[in-house]
Amino acid sequence: MAERGQLSHAYILAGPQEAAHRRALELAQAMLCSAPGARPCGVCRDCRKVQRGVHPDLTILCRLSDGKGKLKREIYVDQIRELAAGASILPGEAERKVYLIQDAGMMNAAAQNALLKLLEEPPSFVCLILEAESADLLLETVRSRCVLEHVRGEETAPPPEARELAERFLDAAAARSRLTLLGIANAKGDLSGAELLDFTAAARGLLTDMLCGRLPARQMDRGRLLRLYGLMERAEEYLRFNVSVRHVWGMLSAEGASE
Repeated sequence: MAERGQLSHAYILAGPQEAAHRRALELAQAMLCSAPGARPCGVCRDCRKVQRGVHPDLTILCRLSDGKGKLKREIYVDQIRELAAGASILPGEAERKVYLIQDAGMMNAAAQNALLKLLEEPPSFVCLILEAESADLLLETVRSRCVLEHVRGEETAPPPEARELAERFLDAAAARSRLTLLGIANAKGDLSGAELLDFTAAARGLLTDMLCGRLPARQMDRGRLLRLYGLMERAEEYLRFNVSVRHVWGMLSAEGASE
């Protein structure tokens, strides 16, 4: 809950995606709630519209998809410029306008610098919420202008064998060794879907640490790390649609060594 006047104009919510998004929606409700007293009330018209994602004063920005429905690996500067251009327009229904940026850590440097201008001199009625797995993925100049809130999810750490497999996979990917990746895929083709999800979660965690500088990047640049992160997300999406484990491993081995 938040009393009127206690809300900041900009937040970074750092933590697991689902938990950060739940907290982001709660903050958006607090910013747009029309009830007296503590916010959000959760039951007024504005709170209900936010929960359904249909409030006219809530804009959710995320990575775009290509023609095949695959998420692009970054949020680009043109998206942020478009957001900033609309920020000067007065709210339609509520006292504020809220811009929620999902996967904010995937903004490239140009996009973050474009957002910085809005963070420095926002209209009085504009609030920004940035979701990121780690605040370290954002520029210090962006972090310094936001309230940082660490969000804890219910996710448990992947088992040690999943992390070990992820380490082996990323070593081979860094070396662009198709033969090694194919060997891993053949050896692990009998894993269950849940075990493969443990592997992708472990790999995403390692890639996040490399992007943040907490772990050595195995001589891979940011673009390469982001492509591998996107590859793990695609594998998880395939598994959600019941694509066979062997088929997913085939994709991982084929694309893990690509440019």
